[in-house]
Amino acid sequence: MIARLNLTFLQATVAAGAWMVDLFAYTGGLCLLLAKTVRGAFARPLRAQAVVYELWKVGVKSWFIVALSSLFIGMVLAFQSAYQMQKLAAEIYIAGLVALSLVREIGPVITALIVAGRVGSAIAAELGTMKVTEQIDALVTLAADPVRYLVVPRFIAMVVAVPLLTLWSDVVGILGGFLVGTLKLGIQPSLYWKMTTLPLMLKDLSSGLLKAFVFGIIICVVSCFEGFRTEGGAEGVGRSTTVAVVVSFILIIAADMLCTAVFYFVWR
Repeated sequence: MIARLNLTFLQATVAAGAWMVDLFAYTGGLCLLLAKTVRGAFARPLRAQAVVYELWKVGVKSWFIVALSSLFIGMVLAFQSAYQMQKLAAEIYIAGLVALSLVREIGPVITALIVAGRVGSAIAAELGTMKVTEQIDALVTLAADPVRYLVVPRFIAMVVAVPLLTLWSDVVGILGGFLVGTLKLGIQPSLYWKMTTLPLMLKDLSSGLLKAFVFGIIICVVSCFEGFRTEGGAEGVGRSTTVAVVVSFILIIAADMLCTAVFYFVWR
């Protein structure tokens, strides 16, 4: 019995150690790819046409779903806030509550999750297909840097488009709250806008945009890394796409928590 317990403990220890080694190796791979990408982003010449094309794929093709989601989220926030505020006869504070929630937290996070699910998965699938069909090996054979050729345009597009989409998400979400506040709750439009802008500070907007910038980096690096390490044909492409989305989601939420702690409890 004791021998069996010792064997089980040993197996669990070995499994935990292997998992930690894989985790550190994965983290190191992400950091190395990020370093190469940042260095390549400052190299010349810049493939401006490729950057514009990626901006179109990331930003222009995502604005509608971001707007639709943000509109409904803003309306839901207003309804939920009204349910509680009406008990205190403080419906007027709904405007500021919705605005702060969107600008600080919900806008950047929901935008990043949408982009990760829509664009990040596409990046992982595209690069994964190139990997299993040996197109990336062909680039290396032709003395072309795959990171500079494939990752850098996507990286620049992502760190530009995600903050812009976040701004768009904030505006549309606040509009959703405005519709509920004025049409359902009977708040005067001018008063609603005044109470929306009153609690907002530059720090709130800048922290939300900085979060979006960090989220854009996470989405691009994770998706490209998973695409580059794809193996096993079509099944491997599907697996890499799934892992890219899941890891991006986890890191986005973790980064949001860290950024919030730094912005509002460290740098006050």
